[in-house]
Amino acid sequence: MISIYKTFNINDNVNLNKIDEIEPGSWVNVVSPTDHEIHLLSKKLDLPLDFLNAALDDEESSRIELEDDNLLVVVDIPFSEKEENSLTYDTYPLAIIYTEKNIVTVCLKNSRLLQDFIKNRVKDFYTYKRSRFILQILYRVASSYLTSLRQIDKKSLMIQRKLQKAMSNRQFMQLLSLRNSLIYFSTSLKSNEVTLEKMLKLELLQRYDEDKDLLEDVIIENKQAIEMTNIYADILRGTMDVSAAVISNNLNIVMKFLTTITIVFTIPTIISGLWGMNVGGIPFGIDSGGDPFGFWKVTGIAIILSLGSIIYMYKKKLF
Repeated sequence: MISIYKTFNINDNVNLNKIDEIEPGSWVNVVSPTDHEIHLLSKKLDLPLDFLNAALDDEESSRIELEDDNLLVVVDIPFSEKEENSLTYDTYPLAIIYTEKNIVTVCLKNSRLLQDFIKNRVKDFYTYKRSRFILQILYRVASSYLTSLRQIDKKSLMIQRKLQKAMSNRQFMQLLSLRNSLIYFSTSLKSNEVTLEKMLKLELLQRYDEDKDLLEDVIIENKQAIEMTNIYADILRGTMDVSAAVISNNLNIVMKFLTTITIVFTIPTIISGLWGMNVGGIPFGIDSGGDPFGFWKVTGIAIILSLGSIIYMYKKKLF
């Protein structure tokens, strides 16, 4: 799908409008394009097909490439998706192409961070200020990592609270999923960092002091995301070790309780078995004269012995 946007000044107000044709100073947003759309854009904007196909490969790493006054910047951006009633996090590539007159973004999915631009949530955003636009997108990318990391942190805390009573591997697997997400984030952020460092050397993005400051802010934000990822990864690693011990300990407690209950109920079973044997000389039996209260006396003995065993095991903290 291809969408074209352009900012217009209307009554001293800057508005982003959707247009039908590509004009100088417009932004071409491409989401999950077909081969026909890719070739059409390549001809209209005189762009290499490699540039447009760069973000369509899930395994494409962050990089920067310059060819015939066309600049390609590929960065990894975070996304979340629901899987088995649980959110999982991963990254996918976003290609930003700087041409002589336009900015083109190509992505496999409809990204939230680009939706912020479309819905006019970004201040001082103009489609014709191409270098500034690229830096604003990159800043949003770094900020989206920080947002996802905070969500991961909150989710891990929720799982930790449930671990106290956990006896299955469900919580453990959820933590493992979060840890894998942090590994993906760490790899992508470090790759993005290399790309941002290379951008510092581009004269294209060094024309205005404001752009230089914004690029430095992007790098700082990205480094902060890397640090947070490392911290959360260490915390999750320790939490997973503890969670395995907690689950094992909870199972041991249940098994100990069941074993204790089994012992308590075994005592009446043994007593009833002894009095139920078809032999002579059993107290309260018929052959010894019988006792109308024999059943209750035997039951009382079983109850007293069971209560005694319960009190003993309670003192030994077996309950």
